[in-house]
Amino acid sequence: MKEQIEQLKAQFIADLDRMQNADQLVQLEIDYFGRKAGKFTAVLRGLKDMPIEQRKIIGQLANEVKVEAARALAQAQSKMGGPATTTLDVTLPGAALPEGHLHLVTQAIEEIDAIFSRLGFVRRRYPEVDWDWYAFESLNMPKDHPARDEWETFFIDEAPVGKKGQRVLTPHTSNGQVREMERTQLPIRMINIAKCYRRQSDVSHVPMFH
Repeated sequence: MKEQIEQLKAQFIADLDRMQNADQLVQLEIDYFGRKAGKFTAVLRGLKDMPIEQRKIIGQLANEVKVEAARALAQAQSKMGGPATTTLDVTLPGAALPEGHLHLVTQAIEEIDAIFSRLGFVRRRYPEVDWDWYAFESLNMPKDHPARDEWETFFIDEAPVGKKGQRVLTPHTSNGQVREMERTQLPIRMINIAKCYRRQSDVSHVPMFH
């Protein structure tokens, strides 16, 4: 196969010297490197049948030839005034825009959800603004707990409102555990993946996280 590649390389260079315009250069590239019927492509299809060590050597040689050919084509196109011009058919359908993907956080949540659902868990979602009762009091966190300090938690209300205290931006998702126990019976298999808010902002912390 090495000899075949070398022969094709020499033949390509000879054919390249005979090209007279940019359109011929385009056709030459297709004839040698086209995906379906290119001469060079046809030879490389035999790589899969070769031993791994030989495949590496031939593959490296093939890549070097492709790079040299691309460089030679670019130089020839430059001398002839650039790549061949193509006509625009306005009746053709528009090219489809590239599709994006899920946000990495959303993707991670879906993967975690899929794993736990196979174990019999269900995902629950509860308010991101909740009462002090659900965020702290019902979890047996004393009044003087550091997390209940205004420098740690975002308080919505300046003073307690009713029996459930002040409203806060949820500092953790444990409020969902209490709410789940209120609405259903044991045993409970649930996960609550949600946004949490803490008044921390430095190199390793942001005010909102999951």
